[in-house]
Amino acid sequence: MDTTTIESDTPGSPTGVPIAAQAGALPEPLVGCVVAITSDRRREELGAMLRRRGAEVMTAPTMRVIPLTDDRVLRAATEECLRGPLDYAVATTGIGWRAWISTAEGWGLAEPLSAVLATATLAARGPKATDAIRQCGMRETYSPPSESSTELLAWLLAQDLAGSRIAVQLHGSADTAFLDALRGAGAEVVPVPVYQWGPPQDTAAVARLVDAVVRRQVHAVAFTSAPGAAAFLAAAENDGSLTRVVDAMQADVLAACIGPVCAAPLEAHGITPVWPDRGRLGSLARIITQDLPPRVRRRLNTPGRDIVVQGNAVLIDGRPVPLSPLPAGVLRELARQPGRVLSRAELLRRVWTGMRRDEHAVEATVARLRTSLGEHADVVATVTKRGYRLAVEPS
Repeated sequence: MDTTTIESDTPGSPTGVPIAAQAGALPEPLVGCVVAITSDRRREELGAMLRRRGAEVMTAPTMRVIPLTDDRVLRAATEECLRGPLDYAVATTGIGWRAWISTAEGWGLAEPLSAVLATATLAARGPKATDAIRQCGMRETYSPPSESSTELLAWLLAQDLAGSRIAVQLHGSADTAFLDALRGAGAEVVPVPVYQWGPPQDTAAVARLVDAVVRRQVHAVAFTSAPGAAAFLAAAENDGSLTRVVDAMQADVLAACIGPVCAAPLEAHGITPVWPDRGRLGSLARIITQDLPPRVRRRLNTPGRDIVVQGNAVLIDGRPVPLSPLPAGVLRELARQPGRVLSRAELLRRVWTGMRRDEHAVEATVARLRTSLGEHADVVATVTKRGYRLAVEPS
């Protein structure tokens, strides 16, 4: 089921959902971690990969792919491609290339289009576009390892383009700099618009994601396109939260991107994302699994007990105990410097970001935390008239 909140039905996530792990079982590597997915397409596939690794998943597509409202534009571009031989054809996205061929088939033009493309030198921007070309029975000549449009353009400009005809399948919007550079090299360029980016269907879900990032109630955000990453930042800017979102993603919330092109809008704001060597969903899930746990895991020095804080869970002797967001936030802050006393006011400021609460909320949350810890509740110690600390041995 598509949802904008944690997709589960028991407590322990930003919406009160627990960790998907059985008591006594070896926990999955992402147990206790909340990962947000911002993509519209294939979000169920990525979500399933993350859940299998123990994560809880929040879905909030920041943009959606929509077909052209008037496919006469695409048909005109297709007929222009058929007007004469093509020297080069560029596939920028897998979804776009497949949709182009499929739509042409509906017009009865698939055979002549495939014949024209088969005689052209094909270039693909990344593995998904490469796969789409091969699924259509063709082979690419070049695909940049970085999936970068800049690298793809550099390769094209290194060819003798004077007098050539180049079809460029567009990805959402016209990359005028890319097209103008080809024209500047003497090529006749045929832009092929297949789809366009549109606003998200659920803007409230995106607003909730922005708020969850500010409050550190998600531990990682996964991005699969540069427009999607830019739309997330624009949503944060629109509600006045951009600075706090950037602060959170620079310090506590992992930004994970499908590749360097996708990462560029985040890097422009001083955020340092991670991305896999290959731009695949499986590779993206793997790098989140690799990079996220060390960022959210704290092992406490408690002789006789093995206590590890990880995201919204605490693992006691290997057994995961789910925590709701506020108790998890309190434990996380205490675990940043185990043994140091944090006052109620300081915990209120750090955990209840932007929320109007008094210090009684801290006391009630600590009580809930101790209840969740059961016989290990003594690890959270009260320091009279000062606040709370973790009862741990010096490291």
